[in-house]
Amino acid sequence: MSDSLPISETFVSIQGEGKLTGVPSWFCRVSGCNLRCTWCDTPYASWNPEFSTQPIRSLINEIVSSGVKHAVLTGGEPMMFPQLVELSNQLKDLGMHITIETAGTLTLPGVSCHLMSISPKLANSTPNNDARDLKGAWAKRHEERRLNFEVMNELIASTPDRQIKFVVSNPSDLDEIDQVLAQLNGYQPSDIMLMPEGVAVPDRESIQWILDECLNRGWTYCPRLHIELFGDTRGT
Repeated sequence: MSDSLPISETFVSIQGEGKLTGVPSWFCRVSGCNLRCTWCDTPYASWNPEFSTQPIRSLINEIVSSGVKHAVLTGGEPMMFPQLVELSNQLKDLGMHITIETAGTLTLPGVSCHLMSISPKLANSTPNNDARDLKGAWAKRHEERRLNFEVMNELIASTPDRQIKFVVSNPSDLDEIDQVLAQLNGYQPSDIMLMPEGVAVPDRESIQWILDECLNRGWTYCPRLHIELFGDTRGT
């Protein structure tokens, strides 16, 4: 329906990632994704999508009632859904600050956004030999779709602010990150973020190489504050 969205969950919490870490925010997680990351931390919005269809009107009423001023539109992949344009425009009219969290493979003309949070998917995300994809169909689709430089450049150019978050597993990811960044325009080193893969608080030794890289390059280390505060729990 043109005035509704498939919603996995909505909640108010502390923003746990990126430039607005620590800011009270209303999260709206749509259900559905065009990718299948093997380490996806919200499989209920991708691998096994759960949702209820909710009118945009009720979502607007919910955020107004919450009293917060920051809205985070996430997924899954929110840019799959044209209805996001209407939701984001109504949020903008209310004076909300809007973050959209996306893999950067799709665009939506007319969407309102103040902080575009782009998470390019590296090769470490492809679900090779994943038990959920025994025939390898999703691994093939994912690998074909995971990087779209034209779209990412369009998203960077179309919003007032951006952050480019890479989920990293080991130092070998850095070569691919350099290759990705060589294809992108319009960002500053402070926009680049490295986030350790996983849904637990990492030990210092395992992330030292990430810290060193951020210090050397002027990039930002991106923890998951919500994991530290609440654990790997839905609705946080």
